[in-house]
Amino acid sequence: MKVLVMYIKEFSYQPATKNLDLAEEVTGGAKFEEAILAFIQAEEKDEEKEVGSREKKLVNHLKWTARKNNTKRVILHSFAHLSDSKASVQFTQSLFDLAEQRLQNAGFETAQTPFGYFLDLKIDAPGFSLARIWADL
Repeated sequence: MKVLVMYIKEFSYQPATKNLDLAEEVTGGAKFEEAILAFIQAEEKDEEKEVGSREKKLVNHLKWTARKNNTKRVILHSFAHLSDSKASVQFTQSLFDLAEQRLQNAGFETAQTPFGYFLDLKIDAPGFSLARIWADL
């Protein structure tokens, strides 16, 4: 699993193009402030392990990053451009749902960007140490 995490002052999206037929219909966007924005790509090798073990590793990384940036907000964004290898849609969606639930159980405010869409993004991210972290989990 590859993860690029950014601390954002402000982030917003609008659905642009649906690229997954099974995705639910989404017409509106959303806006967030003072949060961790996680660009996540689950890889084929992740499916060799139980989704729960991959989710736990992801959540631990996100919680650490959030603490370092003094926030309790995390946005999960599926971003299949960090590796040539891709996990199945079902595995990835399950990973995101489980991670979101674990984060909420730990007192975090969470959101997921619409799965199966290309999105128009606006990102305001400050440039300081630990504001951007890449990881191979």
